[in-house]
Order: sequence, then C-alpha cells, then structure tokens
Amino acid sequence: MSSIVMSSPTARESRGSIKGRFALVGVGTVVAAVVANVLVYFIGSVLVGYDPGFVVLATVGGTILFTLVPAVVAVLLYAVLPRFTANPARVFRIIAAVVFVVTLIPDFTYIPTVPGASGGQTAILVLMHAVAASVIVGMLTTVAHPRPR
Repeated sequence: MSSIVMSSPTARESRGSIKGRFALVGVGTVVAAVVANVLVYFIGSVLVGYDPGFVVLATVGGTILFTLVPAVVAVLLYAVLPRFTANPARVFRIIAAVVFVVTLIPDFTYIPTVPGASGGQTAILVLMHAVAASVIVGMLTTVAHPRPR
C-alpha cells in the first residue's frame, strides 16, 4: 500500500510568504548597509577631508561596491544556514564576528602604507566596517527571523 503525502495550500503559501519576506529583508539589509556606509563616507569627508591621492576613499563608488558585495554574500549565507544548523542566528553572529576581525587586518597593516593614507581616513574605514557589520548582522538576525511571541 502506498500513501501520498500532500501539503496543504496553507503550508505552501506559508513557505512562500516566508521566502518572500526573507527576500524583502535581504534586499532591505543590503540597501540599508550601503546607505549607512554612504552616509559615513560623506560625513567622514566633511570631518576628515579625504586626500585625493588615497584611492581607497577617492570616490563613493568604492564604498558602495565594497559594502554591496559583502552584504549580498552575507544575505546568501544567512539564507542557507537554516538548512545546516538549528540556530542560524547564533552561527551567523559567530561567522560575522570572525569575518569582521579578519577584514580589519588590512585596515591596520596595509592601508597605512597606501599613498595619501592618514589616521583619520583609516578610522573612517574601520567605522565603515563596524557600521556595515552592525546593520547586516542586526537586520538579518532580528528582522529576517524574529523570535516567536
């Protein structure tokens, strides 16, 4: 005797709405991280005054690109973590903390050797890392999968 397992339309809709909600949160996370770092870029420009020879902060385009790509990777990682772990938020926070520390290494080792670099510009780069990490981790681990009430 065989049995047929059928999922109810409600279950399918629920899975679809969860995926749709995560997609919106994912896009929102990427946009929020980019906007936050663009704001830091322009405020930093006023406060520090970027050296035109310092290519890392020469244009806002670099800030957008170097925030956009890691944010998309983070969203994709967070999307697959529930398949491999019972506590995706905790695992994601651990991975994000390790990645954050690793991304700071060039800021303190390589960036000071770049022509036009200054302590203020390095501080802005470190701040951008912290802002992006805070927005990405905060939004994905709280908004994407809120705790049940």
